[in-house]
Amino acid sequence: MECPNEEKKNENPGEQPKAIKKFIDLHFHLDGSIVLPIAKKLGEIQNIKLPGNNDEELEKHLSVESTENLEEFLECFKLPVELLQTEIGITEAIKLVADNIKSQGVIYVEIRFAPQFHTKKGLTQERVIKAAIKGKNEASIKVNLILCFIRRDNNKNENEETLELANKYFKTGDIVAVDIAGDEKNNPITKYIDLFEKCKEYGIPFTIHAGEADGAESVKNAINLGAKRIGHGTRAFKDENVVQLIKEKGIFLEMCPTSNIKTKALDDMNQFPFMDYLNKGIKVTLNTDDMAIARTTLANEFKYMENKFGLNYEQEKIILSNSIDAAFATDDVKQWLRKELGL
Repeated sequence: MECPNEEKKNENPGEQPKAIKKFIDLHFHLDGSIVLPIAKKLGEIQNIKLPGNNDEELEKHLSVESTENLEEFLECFKLPVELLQTEIGITEAIKLVADNIKSQGVIYVEIRFAPQFHTKKGLTQERVIKAAIKGKNEASIKVNLILCFIRRDNNKNENEETLELANKYFKTGDIVAVDIAGDEKNNPITKYIDLFEKCKEYGIPFTIHAGEADGAESVKNAINLGAKRIGHGTRAFKDENVVQLIKEKGIFLEMCPTSNIKTKALDDMNQFPFMDYLNKGIKVTLNTDDMAIARTTLANEFKYMENKFGLNYEQEKIILSNSIDAAFATDDVKQWLRKELGL
């Protein structure tokens, strides 16, 4: 007779190891996630002629094999941004990217975008935000929205407008947080202290891109400014004091390996510090960043970490649990996510 409490031996040696089937993406740029079929659909509904004579040529405008640095990577956003200049384009883009990642197992995503990038054809930032809200409300998976400030010269007014609109729509629950993206190396976060002090005054949570194109000092400054999440944080490992600061303060890191490969965040991906962070108890998460431009999916990010660094199933569950804890979501949503993921 079989003892009910006795652990069964694996009677099928060829059985596949456990694998994550459902995912959470916390670092996901809308304009960086316009894959080929979505671009073609957006072109069709807006009567926009797309470049190239075939899919292969069009793909070159939407993604890259490699770049030399983050600045070159950012050049790849030109066509996607052109497709996101009308209300219908923005609304449909949110819905289409949600459908796309749903098919890949993503059940919750925080989509971030900079409203000031989508006003070239006359939309106001507020109309851009309303169009995105419409899209997330009609999406096939649970979507939350993050508004981005942009690091560049001569856009102080635009960033301040984004801030005030973030406050307005954070109060209604339509926006969950803010971020700052762009050229980190040439525009340190210390230039934007006033923006984030105002965020704290308004009670708006925020994440900050740091440690992607600049060093550990950038991460430290972002944390000292009040960020509870850091976009990337890859180069923090170059200063052990900053690594310790991340751990002590319980900062969540939104890490994106394939994107870091493409942007040359590290000269050698063997140095990618994800596993070291994880083993030290730092709250790392895995994300796609710009899935179209980087030619990846979240399942591929997990697979990459498995193959290159030996990430295992139990560690993947820790990562997903970190993602739930880090999410700019209500307690009800977090409880639902834990149930869906069996955590």
